[in-house]
Amino acid sequence: MKKITLVLVTLISLSTVTAQIRVGKAVLPYEENFGDTDLKLNGAGMREMLWIDLYAGGLYLQNNSSDPKAILDADETMAIKLNIVSGFVTQKKMIKAVRDGFQKATFGNTKPLDKRINEFIKFFSEPIVKKDVFDIVYIKDKGVVAYKNKKELGTIKGRDFKYALFKIWLGDQPASEGIKLGMLGIQ
Repeated sequence: MKKITLVLVTLISLSTVTAQIRVGKAVLPYEENFGDTDLKLNGAGMREMLWIDLYAGGLYLQNNSSDPKAILDADETMAIKLNIVSGFVTQKKMIKAVRDGFQKATFGNTKPLDKRINEFIKFFSEPIVKKDVFDIVYIKDKGVVAYKNKKELGTIKGRDFKYALFKIWLGDQPASEGIKLGMLGIQ
């Protein structure tokens, strides 16, 4: 009986270990559940600047896709996970990056989203440190729900907001081409 228990514990441990992927210094789970929807890691990449790893990003979808337009247009639950791996990612730099990302995603026309962008920016009101994990989750019929280290920060309504937000990483002018290709499972 002890041998069977030992074998079962070993198998469970091994399945837990294989349920994650390493991206640089970050570890991302293969599966997540948000809004009672099971999501699978579509792909992941590393945001780098001058050969320094800043954060790992993972895209979680219900069904794999390498088509950024289809992902952006989809009205279904999906998530982006950002795992901070560098002390160079600060609260101030994250806020600037998000604002710049919305500018690029909307071709400079943020006016219809300004109020919601400002609400979203408030989610970065606390310091950001190495090993922080942000989950940006679009839940169909609810909106974008943001989490920091599994603590819910708030919800921003609107599929148009989700489109612009996810376009920061998946659009024609992404935060990083490498992270975009990684999230799409191309790289």
